[in-house]
Amino acid sequence: MAGSLGAQPTEKVPAHGRMVRLFDGKSLAGFDTLLRSQGVNRDPEHVFAVDDGVIHVSGNDFGGIVTQKSYGDYYLRAEFKWGEKTYQEKVGKARDCGILYHIDEPLTEVPKEVWPRAFEFQIQEGGTGDIWLVKGASLKVKGVAVTSEDKAGPNRYVKSQRFGGGVWKDLTGYRDPTGEVERPKGEWNRLELVAKGDHVWYFVNGKLVNEGTELNAVKGRILFQTEGAEVYYRGLEIAPLK
Repeated sequence: MAGSLGAQPTEKVPAHGRMVRLFDGKSLAGFDTLLRSQGVNRDPEHVFAVDDGVIHVSGNDFGGIVTQKSYGDYYLRAEFKWGEKTYQEKVGKARDCGILYHIDEPLTEVPKEVWPRAFEFQIQEGGTGDIWLVKGASLKVKGVAVTSEDKAGPNRYVKSQRFGGGVWKDLTGYRDPTGEVERPKGEWNRLELVAKGDHVWYFVNGKLVNEGTELNAVKGRILFQTEGAEVYYRGLEIAPLK
């Protein structure tokens, strides 16, 4: 089975219970699949595949694997690294995926509206650790309201940049020249999400990179994205907060 970056949590992570695997290392048991081209639980092209304890996401579609259970008040840990390929409208652009959480609505099969209402822990070259708000999700960052709208328009998807982030460019292989938190391409990165009531914290490789308060949803399912870029996930674990 593939290795890990270690089991000890980041120092600022609050006390929590025993870590439980979301991904058993052998299959996608406990997850539903969601794809823009196929809908729910249909993946004939094997966008998602499991190999030696790692989830390989080809990237050649948009959607994700979604936990069948809902979660609130938890500590989530996951690791990712980039592959090589980009697809469709993402060709030539920064490799992109993410973790959507607090999904509290049914999965839909409308192709262009594949993302459900959610908050996102962004994973993107040069932008890992940003907060994205999707289709009506809202929160505050440093006391300032950040709100998305559940209707077509420019505020359907709204971003709050990670702390210390620099100028971002949508180019394959892009690195933040002033505040990069990812390890070099090809290396594993560790993500940690703490969700406590209506408050969330994001950590990348042990560093606090974002924090939100007054979320307008506090529990739901968790989605690990495919968004036009080849990516690998492993070590998906969760624990209840004490």
